[in-house]
Amino acid sequence: MTDGSSPEMYRGVKILHDPVRNKGTAYTEAERDLLKLRGLLPPRVHTAAEQELRVLGNIREKPTDLERYLYLVALQDRNETLFYRVVMNNIEEMMPLIYTPTVGKACQEFQHIYRDSRGFYVSFEDRGRVREIMRNWPHREARIIVVTDGERVLGLGDLGADGMGIPIGKLSLYTACSGIHPTQCMPVMLDVGTNNEKLLNDPLYNGIERRRVRGEQYDELVDEFITAANEQFPGVLIQLEDFGNSNAFRLLARYRDRVCLFDDDIQGTGAVAVAGIIAALRITGSELSDQKILFLGAGEAGIGVADVFVAALADRGIPAARARKHCWFVDSEGLLVADRGEVADHKLPYAHDHQPIDNFVGAITALKPTAIIGLSGQAGMFTKDVIEAMASINSRPIIFALSNPTANAECTAEQAYGWSGGRAVFASGSPFDPVELGNKTFVPGQGNNAYIFPGVGLGAIVSRSRKVTDEMFLAAAHSLARQVSDVDLERGRIYPPLSRIRQVSALIAQDVARIAYDNGLADREEPEDIAADIHQYMFQPVYPHYA
Repeated sequence: MTDGSSPEMYRGVKILHDPVRNKGTAYTEAERDLLKLRGLLPPRVHTAAEQELRVLGNIREKPTDLERYLYLVALQDRNETLFYRVVMNNIEEMMPLIYTPTVGKACQEFQHIYRDSRGFYVSFEDRGRVREIMRNWPHREARIIVVTDGERVLGLGDLGADGMGIPIGKLSLYTACSGIHPTQCMPVMLDVGTNNEKLLNDPLYNGIERRRVRGEQYDELVDEFITAANEQFPGVLIQLEDFGNSNAFRLLARYRDRVCLFDDDIQGTGAVAVAGIIAALRITGSELSDQKILFLGAGEAGIGVADVFVAALADRGIPAARARKHCWFVDSEGLLVADRGEVADHKLPYAHDHQPIDNFVGAITALKPTAIIGLSGQAGMFTKDVIEAMASINSRPIIFALSNPTANAECTAEQAYGWSGGRAVFASGSPFDPVELGNKTFVPGQGNNAYIFPGVGLGAIVSRSRKVTDEMFLAAAHSLARQVSDVDLERGRIYPPLSRIRQVSALIAQDVARIAYDNGLADREEPEDIAADIHQYMFQPVYPHYA
């Protein structure tokens, strides 16, 4: 067999139940003889293209997106090559099904739709033996781990162990968008309990039945996990995902210089939003240094965007202290100002001198921002008054409603374009359909982190970087912005089409790997051709040949 495994291990029904090796009806006549599959399959041999046609027909007949999600998960569990072929060849149709917005609904229903084991669970009850249980993972060369504790799933809050759908979905995107081999991807749930009463009272809930662990015991479990992961899979890249604010910033600061680790909600969101701002300036005709951004929401995503924006200004020679004055925040207490009193550590750099303002429209009127970015998790917060206020002070107001899932967006694309008279430069976190206004069609951009994290991860993995740095995320933002074409901009789209996501990721990976090699962070020699090295590494959904 091409992967070096013994043919005796994978014959007959065993190979049909192995999603990595299963080809379903695509096994050739010779393979059916070799692998003892005669009688176990319908007699006709189908091509992968014919199998894809069958899958697409089934998906499109399902009445709801959740049922489409379940069908795709079942396909992934039985035939990963076909699953990724379908996703990659139909990425714009499939991404909303395997990730946002559908994955949010799937997580909310996870305990009721649970079918089969996928992913790895480390619970608070496993403390003291995490190293031992990690040996149970079936794949010996994990290169990327996406881990969550389920406390802040998208904009849906604490979903506990039901948040496992997020790392599973993220890693599907790592494979589909940047070609990390499925067997090198490990989704992990750190189950430390939940404060969600509905889940605790649900007899079908899959997590431990206790309230969330905090403090020293929590930190000890996280440290035990990260230590065990690096012992079991030396140099593995760890992506923190959907941790609550109280832990996300703290864990990133603690581990980012010790292991290869990043937080996508902070750094990935920051890079994708700043890429959108940079691309939008080609429409507005203004300079990066002229921008003043007003954020709605001062959590990890908002602070992450501000940090990358400040880094972009600093890269142009503007001191960081002055660059931070370009970013203002409105949170649940109003405008974030220096004399508010007690302010969370992650917000302090952006608490500027100003009189208090208790509403968002008032902040727009007083500060006159060029862009507003919504990361509040609260639907409808960009009201008609908000959009009209922005349009009254900007000829082309930049409006980013980035909260996920779609139901939590601060405004819709139709509202942003309609209330601004078609002048808004709009982007959202989840997809919206094109908008017809007058005789023009606007194609809203989707500020999806999938434009950033797969490429960053690919570059770090291929170069075997010991760290993921802020410089890498800034480079990723610039790379993404460069890949927005003039045709995209003419239609109002400030991100490339999702159909180009593999090319986008490969180019980002090249820039990230270059930084790793240049800064002495790579645990391998620099290849003669970084681009060729990246492309050679990328998984393609092609069936293996058994002979």
